[in-house]
Amino acid sequence: MAQEESVGIGDFVLLDEITVSKVVDNLRIRFNGGKYYTYIGEVCVSVNPYRSTNIYGPEQINKYKNRELFENAPHIFAIADAVHREMKQQGRDTCIVISGESGSGKTEASKIIMKYIAAITNLSGQHEIERVKNILIQSNSILEAFGNATTNRNDNSSRFGKYMDINFDFKGDPLGGHVTNYLLEKSRVVYQQKGERNFHCFYQLLNGCSENELNKLGLIADAGRYYYTSHGKDSKTSVSDRTEYKAVVSAMSILGFNLSEIETVWSIIAGILHLGNITFTLEEDKLVIGNKGALNESAKRLSISPSALSTALSQRVIAAGGEVMQKNHTLVEAEYGRDALAKAIYERLFSWIVSRINGSINVDERNSYKSYKGTLIGVLDIYGFEIFNTNSFEQFCINYCNEKLQQLFIELVLKREQEEYQREGITWQAVNYFNNQVICELVEQSHKGIIAIMDEACLNVGKVTDEMLLEAMDQRLANHKHFTSRQLNPMDKELQHKTQFRIKHYAGDVVYNVHGFLDKNKDTLFQDFKRLLYNSDNKIVSSMWPEGAENIAKTTKRPLTAGTLFKNSIVALIKNLTSKEPFYIRCIKPNEVKSPVVFDEERVEHQVRYLGLVENILVRRAGFVYRQRYDRFLKRYKMISQYTWPNFRGGNDKEAVRTLMEEKGFAHDVKYGHTKIFIRSPRTLFALEKARSDLIPGIVVLLQKQWRGYLCRMKYKKMKAVLVMVKHYRRYKQRSYICELQKTFKTAKTMRNYGKLLPWPHENYAIRPVIPALKMMYARWRAWMILRVIPREDWPQLRLKMAAGAALRPKRQYWGQERRWEGNYLAKPDENPQYNVFNSSINNLKNTDHFKTVLFSAFIKKTNKFDKQADRVLVVTEHAIYKLESSKFKNMKKGIPIAEITGLSVSPGKDQLITIHSNKGNDFIFAITAKENRVGELVGVLCTRYYQLRGNDLQVTVDSRFKCMVGNKSRVLRVEVRPETPTPSFIKEGDQIIFLVPPSADIVDNGVNRSKT
Repeated sequence: MAQEESVGIGDFVLLDEITVSKVVDNLRIRFNGGKYYTYIGEVCVSVNPYRSTNIYGPEQINKYKNRELFENAPHIFAIADAVHREMKQQGRDTCIVISGESGSGKTEASKIIMKYIAAITNLSGQHEIERVKNILIQSNSILEAFGNATTNRNDNSSRFGKYMDINFDFKGDPLGGHVTNYLLEKSRVVYQQKGERNFHCFYQLLNGCSENELNKLGLIADAGRYYYTSHGKDSKTSVSDRTEYKAVVSAMSILGFNLSEIETVWSIIAGILHLGNITFTLEEDKLVIGNKGALNESAKRLSISPSALSTALSQRVIAAGGEVMQKNHTLVEAEYGRDALAKAIYERLFSWIVSRINGSINVDERNSYKSYKGTLIGVLDIYGFEIFNTNSFEQFCINYCNEKLQQLFIELVLKREQEEYQREGITWQAVNYFNNQVICELVEQSHKGIIAIMDEACLNVGKVTDEMLLEAMDQRLANHKHFTSRQLNPMDKELQHKTQFRIKHYAGDVVYNVHGFLDKNKDTLFQDFKRLLYNSDNKIVSSMWPEGAENIAKTTKRPLTAGTLFKNSIVALIKNLTSKEPFYIRCIKPNEVKSPVVFDEERVEHQVRYLGLVENILVRRAGFVYRQRYDRFLKRYKMISQYTWPNFRGGNDKEAVRTLMEEKGFAHDVKYGHTKIFIRSPRTLFALEKARSDLIPGIVVLLQKQWRGYLCRMKYKKMKAVLVMVKHYRRYKQRSYICELQKTFKTAKTMRNYGKLLPWPHENYAIRPVIPALKMMYARWRAWMILRVIPREDWPQLRLKMAAGAALRPKRQYWGQERRWEGNYLAKPDENPQYNVFNSSINNLKNTDHFKTVLFSAFIKKTNKFDKQADRVLVVTEHAIYKLESSKFKNMKKGIPIAEITGLSVSPGKDQLITIHSNKGNDFIFAITAKENRVGELVGVLCTRYYQLRGNDLQVTVDSRFKCMVGNKSRVLRVEVRPETPTPSFIKEGDQIIFLVPPSADIVDNGVNRSKT
């Protein structure tokens, strides 16, 4: 236990002396010191502080989150965290049973638990989970408005039982929930004891609605004006009524109630208020309905006909043996029918609201995200034990429910625990306690219990009164030590003759007034009312009364009585709670005046006794905090021991657990039963959990590694299989395309153009990457088919001609394509008489510049930057262009690298003008002086070598006028035909260079022969 507080003892188990007075003293000390929670092991005892405290904020939530009970001071948050952690870690359904008498703070405790669970979940911020959390919290305000009321003992007393299941996913986040309601105290709708109020919703409507809205409902903001809200004489306006009305409307919107549904709910409440103001009188033995205004307003609010409502209130239809008869009501029957109708309408409305809430929070099994079968936490907030001045059928049922819950506590905490110790062979000193099974049987036993006696009286034909019921109970229960009446004990002056009986409950003696027991147990509602409301124009109202659709002549089966229905629902509830791991919050009321400073020791002592707290402390003090089967214990903790992880080889599960506990040094704090291990101290359990938690991340990483490796291997195999399939499929598609291609070009060899114009098959994705290669193969084959008739030695010349043709056609018609190209013309005697000198000079040049061969040579006439002409010799090698002296063939300047030239320019005529452009600022302008046209040959040589050296095509310009660079200046070179020009020559004309040619040159520019005369 945390030692942060010195106010009393935080855990009753640590008291020096276990007596009732010591327990009460400790509660008083802690209450006066502002400590309202105390433990009995894992049971939390909560004392109602009757004031607001600051111990429920975010700081407190973080303090108790994921902490063991003994790590911090006692708090309801610790119980809520233990419940959530138990559910999450163990994967088991859990429940929180909140018990105590009316006004002890059970409803507030359930709201605090809901707040804590909402705060510690959905850390990832998922929208759907946040929506569910919000709905679970908002549903409380709706249920409190329509199910709670102010009583003399509690300002917010639950007048119905509520059990809520909250569904969680594997991460511990809420997915949804389900609300089950038990025995709404509907008699409060028509009658309240002095100082008490009707259900909150009536006052919220009257005091919280705007004047305009009240006018629409035919109401005024004064609860004292309405019969059903003025019985208790406590109809004063409350500030909280106004704020809570807005909160309820807002909560309805959040839960998905549409505007029509919200309006219908408040319209029904208004209809009940108007219904209570309908009066009846007798005029000449005839029943007359007074206050027609209230009748009309009530009918309007329920969307029914005023005349139909008037008829249903004043008479009823009786069906017997297939015949239908009408019977007029007496004054008493009319008033009874009116009140029965009001109670039934409110009960159906409340049930509809609960089902509507469930529709918003139920787990949707169709949603794959929610279809995971997770765990759940049940929260039971049910009415506490009640002893009023006048106790009727409702208090009888409520106290029976509390008897069953006390029996459950006895079975699970006291009796079952001691029986388990004996069964497991654990040394144990028995603790005596009161078993209230005998009281439960007094109420519920078949054929003998009070409920069975009431049902039997309800089934009897003829007039059976409440006095006759009490006589029957006196006869059947005369020898029961927990039942008595004035007839059985005439000396008991506290009981009234033929009116009251007493039951000795575990919480004390309660005197019940038998008046109204039979009527409330029958819960009779005339079939006329059901048909009336089924035929309502409002679909929501109509849907609440499905049995109204039955034929008017049909004899309906007698339904189960209210007592039997309640008993069955409580038995089902107990069975449900028994299937879960229970946690308990035992609420204690410190005084009857709702004061935050008064501690009524006598009142508290009474509650300590009947709650069995002393017996619980004794059992807990002598018992063990944890027990588990050996196989489950080993499965959870085997990883913390080297001897049990991953598997124990030394014997059975019991030996494995013993080995584990001895290794970790916990043998002194445990006992070994026949099938279970028992751990005495919570610290030992905490140490085990911590050791396990420290190892879990490593184990998770190992499992993740193995699983991810498996997933990756499977993914790799699948990918590899896919690749193999894709590979074979691609091959299939490629083969298909090749076969189709083969069919298309099957006759290409016999065609004149060798299939050049044949369409290629439509390509697919598999063949697309190799289409260029296929087309290249076809092009090379076709070229081979064309070239095979040409001698191999002519192929180099053919390549040059193709390069020249690509550059010159169709701009220049004549470029020497019709003759054979020799290349090195000046090395031949018929072209150059001094060929020997030329060859010798070339050899010297080879030795100097290290080239292998001369690709082209010719005599040329060139011009320079001074516009002077000169005869020279042009030599082109594989790397450079040389300009030689024309007589002795000496190199006049360093050669121009072919890789550095930027383009060629030629004219479109028969002349042999060529300009070799470079980036040096001085282009080489010349004309070949030969009888044959050798321009094309020179262009072919230069283009071919340039491509071989640079990998790009050389730009060739064909025009009669183009720009060139001479002496670093841009000048225009123009070709011009003049008749008086015998031979081609260069002249200057302004800034232009004119290349004059004779008419035989045939200069063509845009299809027009250009000459100047």
